[in-house]
Amino acid sequence: MTGDRTRRPPLRGQEPRRGQDARAAAEKAFKAVTAKPPPGPAEAAPLRSQGLPPVREQVTLRIDQDILERFREAGPGWQDRINAALRKALDP
Repeated sequence: MTGDRTRRPPLRGQEPRRGQDARAAAEKAFKAVTAKPPPGPAEAAPLRSQGLPPVREQVTLRIDQDILERFREAGPGWQDRINAALRKALDP
């Protein structure tokens, strides 16, 4: 009997768990829970007046420390809020 292991059949509706299969199943479950659903027609972001979405470019910008702290206080998304404030300042 040494080395003679019998495998149990998988439970109904389940695949046997093996190394990568279990990992792939866990990743698939994680992505299903954390993925954002695609926006519907009513939720689609409106296009800018030029008809094209904005293109973002990485830059280095010097901002006063107190201004930066106020944007960061509100948590994640502070860079988007700075961008929105700059856009509002430039729009007529």
